[in-house]
Amino acid sequence: MAAPAAVQPERRLPLRTVRTILLAAVLVLLVPYVLTPFYALGHPVSTLMLWRTMTGRPVERRWIDLAAMSPYLPRSVVAAEDAKFCTHHGIDWGALREVMDDAEDGEVSRGGSTITQQVAKNLFLWPGRSYVRKALELPLALWIDLVLPKRRILEIYLNIAELGPAGQFGVEAGANYAFNRSAAGLGPREAALMASILPNPVRRSARTPGPGVRRLAATYIMRAQAQGLQTCWGERR
Repeated sequence: MAAPAAVQPERRLPLRTVRTILLAAVLVLLVPYVLTPFYALGHPVSTLMLWRTMTGRPVERRWIDLAAMSPYLPRSVVAAEDAKFCTHHGIDWGALREVMDDAEDGEVSRGGSTITQQVAKNLFLWPGRSYVRKALELPLALWIDLVLPKRRILEIYLNIAELGPAGQFGVEAGANYAFNRSAAGLGPREAALMASILPNPVRRSARTPGPGVRRLAATYIMRAQAQGLQTCWGERR
C-alpha cells in the first residue's frame, strides 16, 4: 500500500514583503495629492495623452489660457457638463444620488461626474466605468477643489479633454480640427457644438454634426445664455 503523499505546507509571503507592498500602494495613492498643488501652474497632460504617446498613437494638444479662449467655450462646457460647477466643492452630491438611485432601479446610469471629477480622472486615473476608479476619484475631486481655484480647474479641463477622433485634446486642437480656427475665435454655436461632443468625441462630431449633436448644441446655447452675469472663473458677460 502506497504511503500517503506528504501535505505541502502553505507558502505565505514574508511579513516584511507584505508591508513593503502595502507601503508602495499607499505611496502610489498619495502621488496625485502631492502633485495637485503643482498643477496651479504649467501645462498638465492627461493619463490618456501619456498612454497614447507611449503606444505610438497620435496626440495633438496646443495649450491655450482661459483668458485667450472665446468666452462662449467655458460657458457652453459648464452648461453641458456641470451646471453647478460654481457652487459645489468638487462633487455634485444631488446628481450623484440620482445616478445611484437609477442604478438601484436597474435603469441605465447617467453621467453624474462634475468637471472637477473629470479633471481628477483625466489627470490621474483611467477612462471607463469602474467602482474602484470612482472610489479613488471622489476624494481626489474634493482635494482638487480645495487646493486649486475654479478658474484653474476649468482651464485644465478645457486643455486636456478629448475633443477629436484622432488624438485631438483640448479646445485649441479640437477647434482647429472641427472649424479650422483657433478656440479664441469661436462663436456661441461652435462652442456649443464642441461641448456637445465631450461625452464621446470619437462617435460624435462637431465638424459634421448630426441631428442629435445639433439639438444638444441648441440646448447648451440657451443654458449658457441663462447663466448669471458673473461667473466663478472671473469672466463677465
